[in-house]
Amino acid sequence: MTDFEAWARLSLWEQADLLVSTAEIVIDRPAGSAHPKVRSFVYPLDYGFLRDTQGGDGEGIDVWVGSAAVPVVSAVACTVDLVKRNSEVKFLWRCSPGEIAMVERFYAPQPQAAVMVRRPS
Repeated sequence: MTDFEAWARLSLWEQADLLVSTAEIVIDRPAGSAHPKVRSFVYPLDYGFLRDTQGGDGEGIDVWVGSAAVPVVSAVACTVDLVKRNSEVKFLWRCSPGEIAMVERFYAPQPQAAVMVRRPS
């Protein structure tokens, strides 16, 4: 069986887990740091990107990193940004339910719209 055939049998969540777990996570906005353009937006968790990947903005896929023990993609934030005129998917890696709620609150006051898709139990 080829890698392609094996990958085709994986669910979206399993593929996301494999993508994140095999990529280098680069944290460029640590928890507690302010957004570089809008200082009132403070990152509640470590935030960065997956090196050597490509997201909706042409840069590395964005990732939030939580503290849960289980190494899985806990949720996906789907965003639409009218200012940047783009849409992105952001992985929430190892995030507890409380940490997922923190990320939701981070996006709530922003001009970009976000919906959180939680991993089914």
